Amino acid sequence: MLPGPRLTEPLAARLAALALGHVEREYPHKPDHVLAGPGDLLAPSAQHPVFFGSYDWHSCVHAHWTLARLLRRFPAMEPAPAIRALFHRRLKEGAVAAEVAYLARPSARGFERPYGWGWLLALAEELAHHAGEPWSARLEPLAEAFAARLRGFLPLATYPVRTGSHGNTAFALLLAAGRMGEEIAPFARRLYGADRACPAWGEPGGDDFLSPTLVEAALMARLLPRGEFLPWFDAFLPGLAEREPAALFAPAAVSDRTDGKIAHLDGLNLSRAWCWRRLAAALPEGDARRPVLLAAAEDHLAAGLPHVAGHYMGEHWLATFAVLALEG
Repeated sequence: MLPGPRLTEPLAARLAALALGHVEREYPHKPDHVLAGPGDLLAPSAQHPVFFGSYDWHSCVHAHWTLARLLRRFPAMEPAPAIRALFHRRLKEGAVAAEVAYLARPSARGFERPYGWGWLLALAEELAHHAGEPWSARLEPLAEAFAARLRGFLPLATYPVRTGSHGNTAFALLLAAGRMGEEIAPFARRLYGADRACPAWGEPGGDDFLSPTLVEAALMARLLPRGEFLPWFDAFLPGLAEREPAALFAPAAVSDRTDGKIAHLDGLNLSRAWCWRRLAAALPEGDARRPVLLAAAEDHLAAGLPHVAGHYMGEHWLATFAVLALEG
């Protein structure tokens, strides 16, 4: 087990309460929707009868992932009955069928690509661990629809998107790897296998919630055998033992948590902590870089965790990234 703060039952209950507070909150809402005509001016719950809350579709999906993960970790915690009731209420066959039908719209080809795709597949993978519940089977038609989209898209992805926000290719593939790792690995090698001496130039951007450098490394750690990953990692980030690139080691400062874009930087601190912990775990015992990476994880977790709640621009999504960071 890696050292540092861990996810405890009291903290899990607090994070679950945050997610329960917005997962069915329909407004305010930011749609990812192409209007083909005036008849398309529908309420979020009419377009997406499962995932209409949490300010936007992808945040609602990963709020469900957060709740499912916390329920599996702490099945007797205080919010557990409310989480189970939510999944029985929301994951109904007709509602899921409506979500699948939305994807069949000609204008929905790029809907939530790739971030929402990754989170939906991560949710499906998580629900598969809840034995005895119907939730996984009910979500499966939507999960397979997104898996088919990803299979069709990867051969077309000539170049990876290396942004620090929703378009990032590596993060979406990392989320989808639990279900589709063997299918994704060849594309990850093609997209990232030749990367060397990453300078982390431009990190962080002003509205990043991901480190393009670290999520790429975390993806390769997830998909590659250790004997293949370690030489790649040595070449990709050769200065880690000396805390280089320095930009990756300084937690981001957040000037205005009421601004939805600037508030992303709290998520950056949490997602970096998650990546640092994953990368430390991928290194052999005794590797001189492990304590450096774990110290960086603690610095970023300390910067991000106190700000998971406070304003809706953060509250509608940051609990998910706190769970990632705490689980490492």
